[in-house]
Amino acid sequence: MQVSLTMAKYSAKDSSSRLVYSTDQGRIKEEKPKEVTPETDGVVRVRPEKKGRGGKTVTVITGLPMTGNDLKAFAKQLKKRCGGGGAVKDGAIELQGDHVDTMVAELIRLGHNAKRAGG
Repeated sequence: MQVSLTMAKYSAKDSSSRLVYSTDQGRIKEEKPKEVTPETDGVVRVRPEKKGRGGKTVTVITGLPMTGNDLKAFAKQLKKRCGGGGAVKDGAIELQGDHVDTMVAELIRLGHNAKRAGG
């Protein structure tokens, strides 16, 4: 009786793996991509959204010329202003509750060209 063993072929180009150490070079340093400020038309849009949130309303703010930690710090400032929670997702700030008018006024006061969008 002959048993055949097959080995899975390992590919270095597998997207779920990365090289962290090599005996030739030592520890491999991974370069992080630089954050790029998103291209905007200069208008910050504030809109309410309900879709996909179980009927709860959230206020979504898009078009801010910020990324990363600057956007998170600005979101924290806006959450304090409206007295609620929220998050930063995909370059947009989501605040819990319907605070569209409050946020438009606050953004204008802070020097942004803000307008109400959507419903």
